[in-house]
Amino acid sequence: MKKSTLNTLELIKSRRSIMPHQFNNQSIEDNHINLILEAANWAPTHKKTEPWRYKVLKNGFKDNFGEFLGEKYKEITPNFSKFKSNRLIEKAKKSSVIILICMQRDPNESVPEWEEIASVSMSVQNMWLMATNLKIGAYWSSPKLINLIGEYIPLDKGEKCLGIFYMGKFSEKTAYRNPTLIEDKVKWFE
Repeated sequence: MKKSTLNTLELIKSRRSIMPHQFNNQSIEDNHINLILEAANWAPTHKKTEPWRYKVLKNGFKDNFGEFLGEKYKEITPNFSKFKSNRLIEKAKKSSVIILICMQRDPNESVPEWEEIASVSMSVQNMWLMATNLKIGAYWSSPKLINLIGEYIPLDKGEKCLGIFYMGKFSEKTAYRNPTLIEDKVKWFE
């Protein structure tokens, strides 16, 4: 295999979910955030709808977002857990940056929604790979509260939030992932 092919495969293999509790206190530079977002913008998209939309939360705005999630969790959960509420707040505080993963539906709805969601997901994978390359940890979360994001930050008409992308620098080694064999998941017909 060519060196560039191996490098690409190694990058893909090294991508991990790095949880906010693993983040250290180092900040992520804006130029790295911009590289991550630029990578996101190169995802494939059917009919060039480019449905991905991102909201970047930093500093106090990011911390207030965690407080918002903690409060909303208390409001909608009859027997809420203080531990879970605090965990939502801490995830935001521990993160250097939070990117809200949103989708803008094609106004003509000429592309099926599942294809738009797939495009957004591929865009997030591009972000995750760039973050991995830059030694930045990331974690995609989609809590029940995701449908309430519009109460915290304005969303455009037809736009909805699909997830929260927590990012931060980290010091710990990541665990090796050993997926089952691809041969067990593929059937060839010739």
